[in-house]
Amino acid sequence: MPSLKFAVLAGDYIGPEVMSEALRVLDAVARQENLTLDYTAADVGGAAIDRHGSALPESTIATCAAADAILFGSVGGPKWEKLPPAQQPERAALLPLRKHFTLFANIRPGLLYRELTDASPLKTARIPDGIDIVCIRELTGGVYFGQPKATTTLPDGDIQAVDTMVYRKSEIERITATAITAARSRKGKLCSIDKANVLETSVLWRKTVTAYVAQHAPELALTHMYVDNAAMQLARDPNQFDVFVTENMFGDILSDEMAVICGSLGMLSSASLGASKNSCGLPFGLYEPAGGTAPDLAGKDLANPCAQILSAALMLRYSFGLEKPAARIEAAVKQAVVSGTRTADIAFGGKSIGTRAMADAVIAHL
Repeated sequence: MPSLKFAVLAGDYIGPEVMSEALRVLDAVARQENLTLDYTAADVGGAAIDRHGSALPESTIATCAAADAILFGSVGGPKWEKLPPAQQPERAALLPLRKHFTLFANIRPGLLYRELTDASPLKTARIPDGIDIVCIRELTGGVYFGQPKATTTLPDGDIQAVDTMVYRKSEIERITATAITAARSRKGKLCSIDKANVLETSVLWRKTVTAYVAQHAPELALTHMYVDNAAMQLARDPNQFDVFVTENMFGDILSDEMAVICGSLGMLSSASLGASKNSCGLPFGLYEPAGGTAPDLAGKDLANPCAQILSAALMLRYSFGLEKPAARIEAAVKQAVVSGTRTADIAFGGKSIGTRAMADAVIAHL
C-alpha cells in the first residue's frame, strides 16, 4: 500500500477551512485507491507569527524537508498588515519557501467549465466553450529575488529604491523544459512572453527559449509575444493561447489576470515544482489554491474549497505520479459543479451551499 508523505500548511483565515475539506477528499480517494496518507501539519503565515514569532519557523521548514510535497493553504490578512513589509506573512513565508526548496516552476491551469462561463467578465458570448489554458511561470528568479534590492537616501537628500532583475541562461532553459513538457501533453503550442524590445533580460529570455525549443522540441509551434500585448490578448481571446511561459513578475501579473477571466479564484489551483526530486523520484512541489485568505468569509462555511481540492489533485499527479486518482478528483469536482452543486461565488445568485457540503458533493461524485 503506497504511503504518501506530505506536509500540510493550512495558513490563515479560510486556509484551515478549505484545507480540512481537501484532506477529506484525499482520505476518500485514498480509501478507494488503497493508498495511505502520511501527512504532518505545520504552522505558516500569520498563524505561525502568532505562535512562533515568525511566518516561516525552522520547525515548519524541517517538516517540509522531511516530506515529499507540501499542500499549502493561504497566508496573510488584515491582522498582520501593520507589521513591517519584510515580516508580513505573504513576503516572509511564501517567498522564502520557494527559494529554500528551489520551487522554480509554477504551473497554473486557467480552467473555466463551459457551464460557468457567466462567472467570467468575458461572458458566454466571448467564450462559449469556457477556457482551457496553462500558465508556466518562472518562480525563483527575476526582479523578486535579484540583488541589490534596497532603499537608500542619496547625498542630496532624495530617496532612491532599487530592485534588480536578473536571469541566467540556465534558469531560462530550466523553465522552458517544464513548458515543453506541458505543451507536449496538450496541443503542441507554446507562447513565450517577454519584453525583449526594452529589457536585456528579455532579450536573453527570447534567444534562449528559441534555441532551446529548436534543439529539444522542434515539433512544437513556438511563438513570442510582448507582455503588454499578451495582457490585452488574454482579455480579448484567452483560448488563442494553449500553454504560455514567462518570467516571474510578468507571470505573477498575467496569471492573476487569467484568474479573473476564469471567473472565480475559488476554482483555480496551482503547482510549484522544485529542482530536486523527492523519495518517489518525482519533483518535490508545493501545491496551493490561487486565491487568498478571504478574511470576510472565514468561519462562516462560505468559502469554495474546490481550488484547494484541485491543488491536492495536482500534488497526486506531479509529486506522487498518481494520475488516476488525480484525474478522478478533477472529474468529481467538475461533475459536482456541472450538476449544480455550487458555493456562492459560482452560484450566480442562485441556490448555494457551504464549504463542507461542497466537499461532500465532490466525495459523492468520486
